[in-house]
Amino acid sequence: MLPEKHRFIVVEGPIGAGKTTLARLLAERTRTRPLLEDADANPFLAKFYHDPERHALPTQLFFLFQRAEQMHDLAQNDLFQQGTVTDFLLDKDPLFARLNLSDDEFRLYREIYRHLQPQTPRPDLVIYLQAPVEALMERIVQRKIGYEQTITLDYLTRLAESYSQFFHHYEASPLLIVNSENFNFSSEPKDFDLLLEKIAGMRGGREFFNRAD
Repeated sequence: MLPEKHRFIVVEGPIGAGKTTLARLLAERTRTRPLLEDADANPFLAKFYHDPERHALPTQLFFLFQRAEQMHDLAQNDLFQQGTVTDFLLDKDPLFARLNLSDDEFRLYREIYRHLQPQTPRPDLVIYLQAPVEALMERIVQRKIGYEQTITLDYLTRLAESYSQFFHHYEASPLLIVNSENFNFSSEPKDFDLLLEKIAGMRGGREFFNRAD
């Protein structure tokens, strides 16, 4: 089980950072409930990577409704008693919208977001995974998910920069910034144990977890 101070953990980061893998590992080790984004359920996602201008808005709105519903169900079922680990932060959702939508589409998205007014519980801890863009691209290529292979280095660079700017100003919850380039949490138990020790030792605010190769 998670310590009382970490009943709700969010793992975030750009595509290729390893957030879903780490969220699953944390949930398994701590015997908590994983609440994961279901990208495969989005019928627009593959189309978006093929033709971003045409499919960005429906892709974004689908994820917005999906994430808002997951957060609503989480609050309604009081699953925080068990503890929960998620691989998305709803407050970050407009980051993608601003990056991918035209000005008119973004205004529409903001109106829908405002009227939806998704209620998001405050995380007890946010883990932000970052890595050099080249490392992110290498991981994307290695995992061989078809529609992801059209992601360009330029898009990935802009996405990583947007994440960096967002979390530079993020103060809503304690934040652990992890340079994941030289860690392999899924296949190196010692790496994962080190992360758990770092989480247990956090005293709030903003901390960094890094290891030079």
